[in-house]
Amino acid sequence: MANFEKVTVETDLLILGGGMAACGAAVEAAYWAKQNGLKVTLVDKAAVDRSGAVAMGLSAINQYVGLRDGANTVKDYVDYVRNDLMGITREDLVADIARHVDSTVHLYEKWGLPIWKDEKGQYVHEGRWQLMINGESYKVVVAEAAKNALLQSGVGQIFERVFIVGPLMDGDRCAGAVGFSVRENKFYVFKAKATLVAMGGAVHVFKPRSSGEGMGRAWYPPWNSGSSAYFTLKAGAEMTCQEVRFIPVRFKDAYGPVGAWFLLFKSRATNAMGGEYMVERKAELDNWGPYGRVKPIPANLRNYLGMLDVMDGKGPIFMRTEEAMQKIADKYKDDEKAYKKKAKELESEAWEDFLDMTISQALLWAATNVQPEVRSSEIAAAEPYFIGSHSGASGAWVSGPEDLQTDETKDEYFWGYASMSTVKGLFCAGDASGASSHKFSSGSHAEGRAAAKSAIRFIVENNTMPTVDDATICALQGEILKPLDTYEKFKGTSTTPDVNPNYILPRMFMFRLQKIMDEYAGGVTSQFTTNESQLNRALELLAFLKEDSGNLAALNLHDLMRCWENIHRMWQAEAHVRTVLFRQETRWPGYYFRADKPKLDEQNWRVFANCKFNPGTGEWKMLTRPVLHIFPQAKEHELLGG
Repeated sequence: MANFEKVTVETDLLILGGGMAACGAAVEAAYWAKQNGLKVTLVDKAAVDRSGAVAMGLSAINQYVGLRDGANTVKDYVDYVRNDLMGITREDLVADIARHVDSTVHLYEKWGLPIWKDEKGQYVHEGRWQLMINGESYKVVVAEAAKNALLQSGVGQIFERVFIVGPLMDGDRCAGAVGFSVRENKFYVFKAKATLVAMGGAVHVFKPRSSGEGMGRAWYPPWNSGSSAYFTLKAGAEMTCQEVRFIPVRFKDAYGPVGAWFLLFKSRATNAMGGEYMVERKAELDNWGPYGRVKPIPANLRNYLGMLDVMDGKGPIFMRTEEAMQKIADKYKDDEKAYKKKAKELESEAWEDFLDMTISQALLWAATNVQPEVRSSEIAAAEPYFIGSHSGASGAWVSGPEDLQTDETKDEYFWGYASMSTVKGLFCAGDASGASSHKFSSGSHAEGRAAAKSAIRFIVENNTMPTVDDATICALQGEILKPLDTYEKFKGTSTTPDVNPNYILPRMFMFRLQKIMDEYAGGVTSQFTTNESQLNRALELLAFLKEDSGNLAALNLHDLMRCWENIHRMWQAEAHVRTVLFRQETRWPGYYFRADKPKLDEQNWRVFANCKFNPGTGEWKMLTRPVLHIFPQAKEHELLGG
């Protein structure tokens, strides 16, 4: 620790993360900071050009409401999100994103992102809310705009390759963050008047379905390690929907996306016998109240019907790519030339869907001689992820915008500044913000913009720099760098670094965490099923794991980052287990199933299940918050979406 340089950076607004939400925050913050003579600092553990969930690219923008075309309304989108999450959503947060997201998409096009258009010049939709894009460079385009906004305006600075570990606090106010460089021996102290957390969700909390060779191929980026959840929990912020993990169905083994196949190609998924589980098991939907009758059917219920087929021995499940492509091409069968041209276009689009965002799936297809126009490909439910921007909803409990509140919601959903957590000066966006799912990449960017504008307003109205005791910073530095000291102290007691009685290395620590979560908290090998006894056992084993986290060792800076990533994952895991245990029902079969509470309980559990960690006492508090509505008509049609 002695050879680490301490670098102190003082700023007005501190943006943590480099993904879509952080880039949106940077663009908006730069504008308002310049108007008010403020400084903005963005810190990312990677490089902003290829950071976050869209790092590899994307084949579609999944949230575009189309307000200027009059095709949809904000309420339409709120209805869709609420139905997909089985009634549990913050309508004010979803509506706020929905009313702003189109402008973000138009910015993307202005910045140079190619969005597909038809012969009439209209956007090509993958589904009702999705636009097709040539998205290999999606993140690069958005990152360039963010960097230009910060650096060319003269108000901002960017720190890359700096891993943020946790918060700095001044009493009940967030005072910034601490972390370290993953390239140099530098310990960073960032002091700020407001902090905006946008460090993504969490992957590799559960054992991956494609273990071993698939460790780095999680559908959601493998480097997202729960840093947002850890930061907000350790700051004392109230969290919401920590039980709502997301399990996507993906092309098996390389996690290729299925959205384009279902929505654009209109493909079917069938079991090994050729049966279509969405048709054959339709009656099962009646067991899940009105949510089984909404259109589209909630993602978790679609998952569940396929899982029932697998559990009944009817697997594997196949995406009928050859059938879908042939059906589209057959529309041109009367014109041989047009038929061949369309068939070639479809083949190109099939491969591009993966090359835009999951290259490994294209490689797997090539390696296994798959021609999608000739044969089907296997699909499967992936391991659980914690992601507040997709069909999950985990994140911090944040204030909604004042202008969208009603007399009923204002006391529950608003406390001064939109997007601010329950901790003063701590704002959240993207996967860090909970109960506002289906924002995806574009909505996360829009939410980042809104959160940054709100944070600048907070700074203008609370324009004092929080204070932090030097002794506190020194203690944090010692704690954060301890794994390096542990390795140096004990490395001589064994002949190989990965077998030592005095410490545990981050990779083995992660495997241990994944085994606990997989077996006791409803992972792949338990068919996503758990119960009270298993969850209590998980908490017991997580307590032992937390004790042993003090014995983590790091050979170098990269290992040090891995140590803290896994500690972050461990905290996300505990918040999840506690909240699944707290919610006494099964609301999201297909994401997880409580075998001891196998039914939906609308009377008692149509509420938000929230949790809060007290950093002073080390105690957890579980609580509920009401599900309220901002649209008057929602009360009459709240379950069937009007």
